[in-house]
Amino acid sequence: MRILVLGGTAFLSAEITRQALAAGHEVTCLARGTRSAPPEGATWLQADRAQGRVAYAAAASAGEWDAVVDVARRPGQAREALEALAGTARHWTFVSSCSVYADHSVPGAAEDAAVLAPLAVDLEPTPERYGEAKSAIERSTAELAGDKAHLCRAGLIGGPGDESDRYGYWPARFARDPGPALAPDIPADSTQVIDVRDLAAWVLRAAEAGVTGALNAVGDPVPFAVYLDAARQIARGSAEVVAAPADWLAARGVNYWAGPDSLPLWLPPGHDGFAARSNAAALAAGMTLRPWTETMQDTLADEHRRGLGRDRKAGLSPDTERRLLREFRAGVQPA
Repeated sequence: MRILVLGGTAFLSAEITRQALAAGHEVTCLARGTRSAPPEGATWLQADRAQGRVAYAAAASAGEWDAVVDVARRPGQAREALEALAGTARHWTFVSSCSVYADHSVPGAAEDAAVLAPLAVDLEPTPERYGEAKSAIERSTAELAGDKAHLCRAGLIGGPGDESDRYGYWPARFARDPGPALAPDIPADSTQVIDVRDLAAWVLRAAEAGVTGALNAVGDPVPFAVYLDAARQIARGSAEVVAAPADWLAARGVNYWAGPDSLPLWLPPGHDGFAARSNAAALAAGMTLRPWTETMQDTLADEHRRGLGRDRKAGLSPDTERRLLREFRAGVQPA
């Protein structure tokens, strides 16, 4: 196939490019390349999507594309790309997100669940508006690419190269420090990850087969206690897990899910279904998943390569964790 990747230099889009090249496809990446170049073997159209439709001029004049893959977060840029290129594409994949769903409280919900109102094109897609921004791009994709569009609604993406530091926090924590580990007391809550390599393979397989429509690209749900025990075993850790009530952690300023001073994979109230979406439709259409423990093992190997003691984008710092453990064990209550 002749594939155009809008991106191709970071995490998922780079993995899609690598796998497409390995499969013998002709791959072109349209990207700025301010941090890195596309994988070797890809044709690079160096362009800044912030410049508007002019950024797509070379790609639009390069003839027809068997597949276009877009991982955009900005509704305006995504729409400009569609306007410039959708007419020359046989198949169009937009890597969306399960964050588009309006309700995250129902485990097992499928693709027919309601989605958020789309963000206006002229509004800034802040992290708080991430779901609305992806919803807006889905609407533009459905409108301009029509029945050749695959809306690939990804869940949490893990695996080697993940710069969000979420899925790797716990195995890295057990590998780094044998001291007590502070965790939320949520043993039955669900975790759900899709390996970046499986997601990339699914994007390509769906393009090759002409799969279209909205499909949840998510892994199988795993209870937090099972995930945590596996993280400790894979890391060969001996740390005692100190489980603190969720309300105590929240009152102490510990953040949910991701980011600084967080306990990754811990979700706020009302999110029982956020990490328990149905993946049945995508599996039936040809998506395949490796064992989640393999993803964890490879993620930990990547954590070792990057350095267990580095500053992280997600999780508690060792000093903050030790302070909170002292306060919890001393029965200190939030002010």
